[in-house]
Amino acid sequence: MVSYLVRRLLVGLLTLWLITCLIYALIRLMPGSPLDTDPAMMDPSKMPSKADIQRMQEVYGLDKPLHEAYWHWVKNAVRLDLGTSYSQKKPVAELIGDRIGPTLQLSVTSLLLSYLLAVPMGLYATVRSGQPDERGLSFLLYTLYSFPSFVAALFLQLLFAVKLEGTWFGLPLLGNHSNGYEELTELDRIWDSFKHMILPVACFTYGSLAYYCRFVKANMEEVIRQDYIRTARAKGLGPIRVLIHHAFRNTLIPFVTLLGLTLPSLLGGAIILEGIFNWPGMGRLFFMSILQRDYPTIMSLTLMFSILTLLGQLLADILYAFVDPRIKYT
Repeated sequence: MVSYLVRRLLVGLLTLWLITCLIYALIRLMPGSPLDTDPAMMDPSKMPSKADIQRMQEVYGLDKPLHEAYWHWVKNAVRLDLGTSYSQKKPVAELIGDRIGPTLQLSVTSLLLSYLLAVPMGLYATVRSGQPDERGLSFLLYTLYSFPSFVAALFLQLLFAVKLEGTWFGLPLLGNHSNGYEELTELDRIWDSFKHMILPVACFTYGSLAYYCRFVKANMEEVIRQDYIRTARAKGLGPIRVLIHHAFRNTLIPFVTLLGLTLPSLLGGAIILEGIFNWPGMGRLFFMSILQRDYPTIMSLTLMFSILTLLGQLLADILYAFVDPRIKYT
């Protein structure tokens, strides 16, 4: 196992270097630069001189060749110095830290709800396969899966934030807390945050719920046709014990794979939904940094998401050995 982990870590470091090298080259070569969005360079009352442009290029590091600028970023990243945001003039680590909380509020809640609902629904659909109630459930899930989340967000906002405003069922339209949030008591803050989360979490959850439920059902239907399941039934074991202890236990390998691959999405956010709900998450930060050519923020987020993706794949592989004792790593 140790030699396997060492190999995976070395391959991961090489992959990480290739990803960051490619992304850095792309953002430096794409049209536009941080100077195009800097307020000091956009003042219509005066035209910047060549000396001003040269000075600003030195400030942003645009005067260095591509390879030197990339190597400078790598050395800072190794020292955990992510630099300062060009657009917001704040440390990138501070910007990311401010967005992690709101992003995890939605992603973790959505993920937990998806798994807690999808597993029993998938097992129920397996037991009732071919029955009218199962077909109705499958039809509902397919409908939810095919319905765009941003369209659902607009409908939910119109219903709960506009039509039902002022009623017991009214919900906030935008943001992650109300005005005067700091003046509320601790209990009122929790309630205020909960109300603001309901609509975004619903939009984040329903599509993944439909997918996970179908995923569980598809794997269960493959397992229950195996010989050892028929043997367990022939020995007189109850249907619940056969379903949970024997069948579902052996569907955990693809389930673990799915769980590992969801790790990057916990901090990835969703650009469109965060924009619709004006939610201060990672998705909006990434999108705005691209628009503003904020190179340090783009590279820091790319580095973070790449590490999470590689760690998620490694975690899924390691969990294989715990789920299935037949799998050995050397």
